[in-house]
Amino acid sequence: MKTGTKIWLCIAGVLFIAIGVICIIRPDITLLSAAWLLGIMTLLAGISKLVFTFKTQAFMPNSGSRMLISLLEIFFGIFFLFHIFETTLSLPVMFAVMVIIEGISAAAQSFEFKKIGFSSWWGILLLGIVAIVLGILGLKNFDVTAKTLSTLIGLSIIFTGVAHILAVVGVSKLEKNITNQVNVIKDQMAQK
Repeated sequence: MKTGTKIWLCIAGVLFIAIGVICIIRPDITLLSAAWLLGIMTLLAGISKLVFTFKTQAFMPNSGSRMLISLLEIFFGIFFLFHIFETTLSLPVMFAVMVIIEGISAAAQSFEFKKIGFSSWWGILLLGIVAIVLGILGLKNFDVTAKTLSTLIGLSIIFTGVAHILAVVGVSKLEKNITNQVNVIKDQMAQK
């Protein structure tokens, strides 16, 4: 890898880490940014699905339902973008509800695992119940949920930055090992 590429990856890693720290320190800015991203991503997903539906409606069934879903995504994307404050405030609620739904799903699936003889089914049930309780607590403690969500976003961005830096370190070590091995082979060939 070229030295310039390594430098840019390290700079990107440091920037990711800095942005992650800002996300943790400033949950309000993090959630506002996440709300904008949610609106843009939902709008773009709806538009791309609508284009796909128009291009494939002649040979793919259910184009009507795909068109309806696309139009709903476009509507929600526009709604999120034009009601950014409400979207920002609703993110912690959506996060808590998602945790509750996933907890219910895990708890219900644990009984399916029990039926097929999985001996640790009770662990899945327990984790599902914990998720349900945490989700309910998240609905009751809006500020804590907002800070938790921002912290999770920040940590994931920090981990991305660390991964960039570790990749540079790993590639550098690999290049050094390959160079050393090539030199050993050259030395062995020169001695013959």
